[in-house]
Amino acid sequence: MMDELSPLRLWLMRAAFLALTVVLLFFHLLPLDTQPIALFAPDLSPPLATIDPAEARLRALLDQGSDRIWIAPDLLIAFALAWSVRRPDYVPALLLAVAFLLTDLLLQRPPGLWALLALLACENMKTRGRTLRDSTFGAEWLAVSVWLIAILMLNRIVLSLLLVPPPQWSLSLFELAVTILTYPAVVFVTHALMGVRKSAPGDLDSMGNRS
Repeated sequence: MMDELSPLRLWLMRAAFLALTVVLLFFHLLPLDTQPIALFAPDLSPPLATIDPAEARLRALLDQGSDRIWIAPDLLIAFALAWSVRRPDYVPALLLAVAFLLTDLLLQRPPGLWALLALLACENMKTRGRTLRDSTFGAEWLAVSVWLIAILMLNRIVLSLLLVPPPQWSLSLFELAVTILTYPAVVFVTHALMGVRKSAPGDLDSMGNRS
């Protein structure tokens, strides 16, 4: 088994996180959650294929402007926080900054704001990694939840101060809820499938310091 602290292992895992970022962004950019989903109201209008083509085009344009009621969890920040707690050496600040800034640019958010808040959250979780390592998963989940809520609130406050329209409250709260609820699954994938596990007491980090 490859040494956890070997330079090859460190760079492979850093490359793996970058690849994970690209994959998550690819699926996030797919038009899977851009159409309205009527969960409680049946569609009583006739199918587009059975009506006049001009009316069909008009309905399609109107549908694109409808409010969404579904949005996927923010898996990138969830994985970034999970990796930051377990192996901070695998996700250095520069790598996280590049990943988060790339996310801002591709998702057409104000570049830098969400990236900065997410980076601050990950760096804070790194400093608390030793404490969280010795505590229960519930404490880690609570700390992650607090930071996710803080990112949401601070992001909206700054956008409002800059007179930039923030996302819909309903979508933001739904994304926050599903991200928090998905975090245990993210930790399971991180630990069991990706091999990113918490360091044991007395282990050395990449700088030769004991954890």
